[in-house]
Amino acid sequence: MTSAHDPDRRRDIAHVGPIELRTPVLEESRDFFVNVMGLREVHRDDTSVYLHTWDDYQSWTVRLVRWGTAGVGRTYLRAASPEGMRRLAAGLRHTVVSDVYRLGDVVLFQDPDGHEFGLYWDVEWYTADDTDRPALKNQAAAYPGRGANLRRLDHVNYLTADVPGTAAFLGEVLGARCTEQIVKDDGSPQAVWYNLGNKTYDLVYTEDWTGSRGRLHHIAFATDTREEILRAADVCLDAGVHIETGPHKHAIQQTFFLYVWEPGGNRIELCNAGARLILAPDWRTISWTREERAKGQAWGLKTIDTFHTHGTPVVPPAGS
Repeated sequence: MTSAHDPDRRRDIAHVGPIELRTPVLEESRDFFVNVMGLREVHRDDTSVYLHTWDDYQSWTVRLVRWGTAGVGRTYLRAASPEGMRRLAAGLRHTVVSDVYRLGDVVLFQDPDGHEFGLYWDVEWYTADDTDRPALKNQAAAYPGRGANLRRLDHVNYLTADVPGTAAFLGEVLGARCTEQIVKDDGSPQAVWYNLGNKTYDLVYTEDWTGSRGRLHHIAFATDTREEILRAADVCLDAGVHIETGPHKHAIQQTFFLYVWEPGGNRIELCNAGARLILAPDWRTISWTREERAKGQAWGLKTIDTFHTHGTPVVPPAGS
């Protein structure tokens, strides 16, 4: 389940695609992402706003959805090929929809915890206009030079009531690879980091201390440099954004990070993992024990308590 990945296993998912983020304050969340994070509004309808990070080749990156509570909606995964999409669909309990904005047919399914996913192949690529046309033709849009200048969606960290069961689903059904994990004293996983390609990780699942299902820990966006994250901390300070923790560096995956809360209550990570890639086809999962985790972040900074307790939608602890 979380051992070395089989190099003969075909990998039929290319990368994490667009994501839906639920918020009870749609316009405030929109302003946060556009004005502070540097995304661009590209479309809206009666219930949602679509946003684009400047170097996403796809037509949109985030759909903010007006909702009663904060949380994650559907996460889209782009298949590596049409045939790969068919192979994966054959092993999933799923339905197919064709009404997703600027995507083709989408195979809808759920992970064991109830998070909804959409697998797709056909996608409309982003077309820059006169206001954001890049000088270089191999770039989706011009560098915005605004706020945090988030380049792309990097990964999603979900909360789950069943880490082992979800890990088995990721590896055995989706063909993802576990690159690192936190293990309990009995050796069972408490948190897992899975990748879909050669990035260090794309999908993360952490044990939900409340015992709830279907919740979100955070979504993460990549910047070009660590210096942009430092500047983003100043930008967030000036904008009155709640800075939860950072900037500093994780030991797990060596990610330089800043965590903030957007107005709807969802945790957003700004991250830069440097040049780390997983190039070994037979990569061996790195396991971290409770004692190792107790040492704190890579630079010895204490992890703030809310990082372990806050998730969306917010729920009281089980039994309370």
